[in-house]
Amino acid sequence: MKRIIKRFLAAFIAVIILWGSIPYQPVHAATTKEKLEEAKRKQEEAKKKAEQAQKEVDSLTNRKNKLNKELEKLKAELDRIFERISYLEGLIAEKESEIEQTEADLADARDEEAKQYEAMKKRIQFMYENSETVYLDILFHAKTFSDLITMSRNMESLADYDRKKFEEFKQLRISIEVLEAKLQSEKADLDGLMVETETEKGNVLVVIDKTNANIAEYNDLIDEAEQVALAKEKELAAANNSVEKLKKQLAEEERLARLAASLAWRSISEVSFEPDDRYKLAVLIYCEAGGEPYEGQIAVGAVVINRLLSGAFPNTLEGVIRQKWQFSPVASGRYDHYLAIGKTSQSCYNAADAAMSGYTNVSNCLFFRTPIEGYGARYQIGGHVFK
Repeated sequence: MKRIIKRFLAAFIAVIILWGSIPYQPVHAATTKEKLEEAKRKQEEAKKKAEQAQKEVDSLTNRKNKLNKELEKLKAELDRIFERISYLEGLIAEKESEIEQTEADLADARDEEAKQYEAMKKRIQFMYENSETVYLDILFHAKTFSDLITMSRNMESLADYDRKKFEEFKQLRISIEVLEAKLQSEKADLDGLMVETETEKGNVLVVIDKTNANIAEYNDLIDEAEQVALAKEKELAAANNSVEKLKKQLAEEERLARLAASLAWRSISEVSFEPDDRYKLAVLIYCEAGGEPYEGQIAVGAVVINRLLSGAFPNTLEGVIRQKWQFSPVASGRYDHYLAIGKTSQSCYNAADAAMSGYTNVSNCLFFRTPIEGYGARYQIGGHVFK
């Protein structure tokens, strides 16, 4: 018996010694505080990524807007070029008409010069060939010496007149030829200006085509960047939906719901909308439910209007939309970006009209979110649940 007890004690002591030789390794369980800090870190990281993605969208949009401004300037320059071309065409047509008239005048002048030359030549020839007869005729017909002198002077005057008229027609022809040469030179200058202007027009059209291509490229880049921004926004939304934040959010929703239930609701007829409220609501619906079915878009609009009607939320549409931490697109900046560039759709406008008229397909629900396992809701439409 003693031998058995000794063996037991030896075994017990060995176990104690062995146990003492194993190092102590404490079991570590993350505290709620640590989990919350980790969730906050991930949230901040997701927020920075979402902001960076939105900055990239804004940067691309700004560059595209600059290109659009350049395009407007180019189009204005092209309009001026077309006006210049039209003006030059008018001047060229006018110059061609002047040249045509001058050529006709020149033909007439040459004809008159030739006729006068022929008439003068015939008179000179007649006088040369019949000078004796003519002078005898003057002598016979002259009654006095004075008549003789007068008739001789008339003969000389007639010769002088012929030479003078011939010289006049000659000078007229020369002046018209000079004018024609001047008009042809001016038309050549205008033709040169037209060629230069047409070349300038071609250059501007090339730049416009290139600018349009660049704008189309930026549109593609912006679409891609918006998809990245949307993905980062979803990551931010996921980070915001940490367990602790969700519990606080649900508690706040319940508080606001109880407060709304205890307060009087306005009717839609008591609400005064601002002129741009329809546009603001349509953009928010596009941000939150642009890819949802039309009924889902109406439901999102109805939630916004329900908040406006209840006494637990701001009493203006702008106030409801911009209430802190209520709509993630507003928090991320995407809403303001789409608001600035006018990005929405006709179905979102229709949904806004329906909601602003008082129509609701989710009763008096004040909240919506993506479905979360373990948290029920009154309605589910598309990718949202409504409570």
